[in-house]
Amino acid sequence: MEKVILKIGGMSCSACSNYLEKFLKQQKGIDSASVNLVLAQAFIEYHDITLKEIEKYVEEAGYKSLGIYQNEEEEKNSNEKKELICFGILAFFIFYLSMAHMIALPEIGFLSMKTHPKTYGIVLFILTLPFFFYGRDILKSGVKNLIHRAPNMDTLISLGVFSSFLYSFASLLLLCLGKIEHPTFYFESCAILLFFIKLGRVLDQDSKEKTKEAIRELVQMTPKKALLKTKEGSVEITIDEVKKGDLLLCKPGMKIAVDGIIQKGAAHINEAFITGESIPSKKGVGEKVVAGSINLDGVIEYKAEKIGKDSTVSEIVRMVLEATNTKSKLQTTVDRMSCFFVPFILVIAILTFLFYLLFSFPLEEALVSFVTVLVVACPCALGLATPLAVVVGEGVCAKGGVLIKSSEILETAHQVDTLVFDKTGTLTYGKLKIAKVYCYTEKKEKEILKQVALLEENSTHPIATAFQEYLPKKHTKKIKNFKTIQGIGIQGEIDGKTIAVGNKKFLNQFQIKDLYQNEEEKLSMEGNSIVYVIEEKKVIALIGVCDLVKEDAKEVIQELKRLGKEVWMLTGDHENTAKKIAEILNIDHVVSNVLPKQKKKFLEQLLQDGKKVMMIGDGINDAPSLALANVGVSMDGGTEIAADSADVILLSNSLSKLPFFLKMSKKTKRIIQQNLFWALLYNCLMIPLAIGLLKPIGISMNPMFAGFAMTMSSLCVVFNSLRLKNEK
Repeated sequence: MEKVILKIGGMSCSACSNYLEKFLKQQKGIDSASVNLVLAQAFIEYHDITLKEIEKYVEEAGYKSLGIYQNEEEEKNSNEKKELICFGILAFFIFYLSMAHMIALPEIGFLSMKTHPKTYGIVLFILTLPFFFYGRDILKSGVKNLIHRAPNMDTLISLGVFSSFLYSFASLLLLCLGKIEHPTFYFESCAILLFFIKLGRVLDQDSKEKTKEAIRELVQMTPKKALLKTKEGSVEITIDEVKKGDLLLCKPGMKIAVDGIIQKGAAHINEAFITGESIPSKKGVGEKVVAGSINLDGVIEYKAEKIGKDSTVSEIVRMVLEATNTKSKLQTTVDRMSCFFVPFILVIAILTFLFYLLFSFPLEEALVSFVTVLVVACPCALGLATPLAVVVGEGVCAKGGVLIKSSEILETAHQVDTLVFDKTGTLTYGKLKIAKVYCYTEKKEKEILKQVALLEENSTHPIATAFQEYLPKKHTKKIKNFKTIQGIGIQGEIDGKTIAVGNKKFLNQFQIKDLYQNEEEKLSMEGNSIVYVIEEKKVIALIGVCDLVKEDAKEVIQELKRLGKEVWMLTGDHENTAKKIAEILNIDHVVSNVLPKQKKKFLEQLLQDGKKVMMIGDGINDAPSLALANVGVSMDGGTEIAADSADVILLSNSLSKLPFFLKMSKKTKRIIQQNLFWALLYNCLMIPLAIGLLKPIGISMNPMFAGFAMTMSSLCVVFNSLRLKNEK
């Protein structure tokens, strides 16, 4: 099965996206389809058919495929805005011409409705015709969708415009033939209505573009050029010329061009744009760097590993787009409502027209009410309520270092009441670090650690990894007489002095009296492995090595408790270690000595008890539990995007983004509810007003005001959704 994201042209409202989605799902070879109105995209999974066949299906549905979505910034069409200004001036002139006599403004003598009705009508007719060309996309779409029996917002507008125009044209024709003396024209309604709709579309499109800013900013972080290392030196090339395996250079202040592995040098790298962490991390030989991250202070040479669509940035953008193209149960329900909305409005408009005629109202009043009902109804606000908020919310989360694989997860994550943490690699760093150093010499702590690191460089023991960061990047010192003493430690000569690093057994070997029992006990109680450093048969330091608790873990646990969440820790470690970590983090519920299968059974029990569970793990050993939980969260270092069972990936090795994600989930759901409330309230208020139910008390509406109100309702939903961008 293959996947593709197509850019779609010609969609104007949720009825369009719903019809296209339904049409595509019915076609042979298409396994699933999800159409996103906000991003104007169709996410399609298919087999045994070609891309050309899929694009043909899109055209058969009445829309246009604009090709495969590319991770690049779309150019804005300045001509569209120039046209808007020109037609805006013309619309104002038409409005003045038709309304001047009603609001006591000076009239143009030879174009007066009272004294020169024929000239007035002909001029309005001529001035209205360009608006049919300007709004041809709306009218064409409306007619086409009516023919396809999939009426949309454009269909309502088209019927309203053509009805007003034909009635006005008939009045003008009868006037010219001398059949009537006091005609009624609605040419200005046609022109100004089309202008308002086009104005709304331009404003709406600009607003929608703002919802894509987080995604676009990710894409733009990748530089356009790179420095290729050659035998003669370095050559600047475009990013498209970089090949896998090329050796590239990055100097201070430059951006990493592609994902790669450092071959030479070291530098502090700022990866805030992808991990959300503002503190730069130091990277050296053998470590991975991500395209778009900034080299702050060193010259590094790195080998290109992932380029183009395989890069971390491209993968994140792809996953965000796929997530925004998924639909929650709420969105699916709203889409079903939207499918029936336009036909329902058509029926209401026709019944309104017939009602006015049956009760002997003038034909022109029946027509105005018919057109007003068609125009004022707004399925757009209803259809945009959920996807707009989701696009903004997921974009903000991605920018903040939280990658969400499904829009439903963003809407429902805040509902979890129980969070279950794996320990190693989640609450702790998952690798040995130096926790405490007791010095018994005049030497500085850093100097001792550097000497130990030089010795441990030759060791294969797991504890050696704790000292790697203290190893000088460029050193010429040679270790003489290096040897490994099985079960005890290592030994060698540095600067003519014999240094031994290992466990307590070295004291017996060198016949050293144990004077360090208090320090040993403290380190042991804190869950450390103890390393003795002995120089010339004298203990110069005691080093405690352990898997350290993450710096932000305790604060995150406290914040989760403040949010009313129940926190558990599951670990395969023995009971003492688990209890110690739980005590440090103030976690009340601990289960130790469990295997991955046992973790899954524990989660099953929580779910059976009615808990809504979020599992946070490393994404590998915890895959069964992550898949089982209501929400699975995987930890990630920011350089690899896990394609496992998790629903959410934290793009850094920090837990600080977890409360942020839960708050974003809650706020996104609240914005969606506000959008739906506004959209439903608008239609419940405006449709009765358009029908004329409030005419007995002097309140009525015309098509021009209806077009303006419809535009404002959509913009209200857009701007309300954009408030999510304020979340930090």
